[in-house]
Amino acid sequence: MLSFFKDYKGFAIVFAGISLVIVLIIYNTLNVYKPLPIYQPAMVSTELVDSTIQHQKKYHKIADFKLINQNGRTITQNDYKDKIYVADFFFTTCQTICPIMTDHMAQIQKEIMNDNDIMLLSHTVTPEIDTVAQLKRYAQKKGVNDDKWNLVTGDKKQIYQLARKSYLAVKDHGNGDAFDMIHTENFMLIDKKRQIRGFYDGTNPEDIDKLLNDIEVLKAEKK
Repeated sequence: MLSFFKDYKGFAIVFAGISLVIVLIIYNTLNVYKPLPIYQPAMVSTELVDSTIQHQKKYHKIADFKLINQNGRTITQNDYKDKIYVADFFFTTCQTICPIMTDHMAQIQKEIMNDNDIMLLSHTVTPEIDTVAQLKRYAQKKGVNDDKWNLVTGDKKQIYQLARKSYLAVKDHGNGDAFDMIHTENFMLIDKKRQIRGFYDGTNPEDIDKLLNDIEVLKAEKK
């Protein structure tokens, strides 16, 4: 019996080595890095996209903007240059989905507080109500960190164009006229090239977990 094992010792070593290689190949195949998609208007439901860009298949980026934050400071795309950020649309007097969304944004803020690569951007859809003073009160109530999270107001038409033509975020077709109202639960993940890399239900805790995970995926993509 002992001689039998001696005779097959070499074979056993080779077999064990091959088995290890196979296991590693399977493991690496199952854990292969999968980059996040780069969303184009043609990839998104036409309900969420302005008709002028619904068939665009490439080169889509968030447009330049100029808005005012909770401290009365002008915020532009330059404030988010070379940053990954999460964007949404809300209003401070909303009593339905917005409080849930804002609480989830606060949760994200907590998770990314010490990460200089990540920021947050919330656009009010009722700028006639959400003045700088109103946004400041709301920011203080919700624990907004001014270095991480801007709540912005400004020209209503610009905000509505951003929602439909840049962030591909809302179903309503309003263009920012006096009685228009857009309302969306979507959170958008934007990369450092101003591209949309993910859509998430801002009222769903599972989607928030996925968003946080996707932020890590996006960060790994840049390394």
